Amino acid sequence: MAMNATSFDHNSTDAPGNGTLKLDQFADLKKSLHTMSLIVYCLAFVLGVLGNGVVIWVTSFKMKQTVNTVWFLNLAVADFLFTAFLPLSVTYTAMDFHWPFGKFMCKLSTTISFLNMFASVYILVVISVDRCVSVVWPVWAQNHRNVRKASCVSLCVWVLALILSFPYFFIKDTKVTKDTITCLNSFTFFGRRAIVITRFLLGFVIPFTVIVSCYAVIIHRIRRNPALASQSSRPFKIMAAIIIIFFLCWAPFHIMGLIELTVFTIANQSKTLTYAIMIGTPLATSLAFLNSCLNPLLYVFVGQDFKNNVFKSILHVLETAFHDDEMHS
Repeated sequence: MAMNATSFDHNSTDAPGNGTLKLDQFADLKKSLHTMSLIVYCLAFVLGVLGNGVVIWVTSFKMKQTVNTVWFLNLAVADFLFTAFLPLSVTYTAMDFHWPFGKFMCKLSTTISFLNMFASVYILVVISVDRCVSVVWPVWAQNHRNVRKASCVSLCVWVLALILSFPYFFIKDTKVTKDTITCLNSFTFFGRRAIVITRFLLGFVIPFTVIVSCYAVIIHRIRRNPALASQSSRPFKIMAAIIIIFFLCWAPFHIMGLIELTVFTIANQSKTLTYAIMIGTPLATSLAFLNSCLNPLLYVFVGQDFKNNVFKSILHVLETAFHDDEMHS
């Protein structure tokens, strides 16, 4: 999902209220944005692959299988899948937006990016609904919540995310210009508007409306019955932190998409919006990329059970390795 911050031709435009923007200033800005994007992409790749890999390992083999571990496992799989493809974005940005991987990988990498976005947000929706049901109808939840049903719900989420992200496989294409191959969107303005608005509504507004509603109900119930607070304090804190960070990381991305759509609508008449796109797009994209490596850090710092299992598992691996060394020495 590497976003090209130089999609618009700014070399001949005027900076609003400051006269003509000098080419060397634009070049310096573009270089700084590229450098920043590369650092963030590399950081997200290393932390994301390692962190989510540990989460997958611990929740799959080192922790008791529960409904909550199923949710966190699927969230980690979505983030791991996304971060595993980040080297393509790193290479694309490092080569000044030259795509050497072919048309299929151009389509696939973008599809995977949005698959991660939709899967993550709808897993958060499912977790929020699950927490809400557990608080409002605890007896029903105790009788009906189980790992098998949670796995089936997770599978449905992945199918829905795949359906919503699949159109990106068809709208993404490569374009050859002289010696440069770019990976870009190939749709009309009306197609662009439909994609951006649909993504904004189905990937952000509707899911977060459900999430906020669920937690509003939970907070209301806890205020009426303070005893519930002690029972769900730590899981509530973890999920609240994950949802807040997801919102902060993805909101700028969706906002920049709407601003970009506005620029196309008014045919580049607003130079302020044009420069906002030029600067804001790589920043918003980098922030969205970082989201995929932040969840494991939250589990470690907020989730005591997860942290204990991680440390115990790593300690066990080291003890086994040292024991083997001693046996062979």
